[in-house]
Parts: sequence; structure tokens; C-alpha cells
Amino acid sequence: MPPAVFLLALLSTVGIAAFTVIKVAALFTARRGSIPSDVAERLDELENDVQGLRQELAATQERLDFAERLLSTVREDRRIGG
Repeated sequence: MPPAVFLLALLSTVGIAAFTVIKVAALFTARRGSIPSDVAERLDELENDVQGLRQELAATQERLDFAERLLSTVREDRRIGG
């Protein structure tokens, strides 16, 4: 195959692929901008709920860490001096 024909075939293939990717990306961005207000409100509410759950989980993990340190201290004291 002559280099010019190969180059033409390669450029057309890459061009078609790039055009397709750009069109698909444009469709996705157009969809995101058209979220109904009730869905956006529900999404905001869910985000707030998740943030609250994260805070509760962090507090629970801190309590668990404290309890584990306390238990390990008691076990260490029993082992050392009984």
C-alpha cells in the first residue's frame, strides 16, 4: 500500500473517531445541564444526608479507636502488674 493511501486512510479513520467522541461528549454535557429542578433538589438532599452520615461515621470511628486504646491499656496493665 503506498504511503499516501495509508496516510489518507489513517487520517480519515482518526478524524471519524474524533468527530464521534466530540459529538458524544457534547450530548453528555447537554444532558447534565438539563437536570430537572426536583431531581437537583433530591440530589442536594442526598448529598447533605451523605455528609451527615460521614460525620457520624467519623465520630463512631473516633469512639472505637478510644475504646480500643482503653482496652489495650487495661490488657497491658494486667500483663505487667496484674
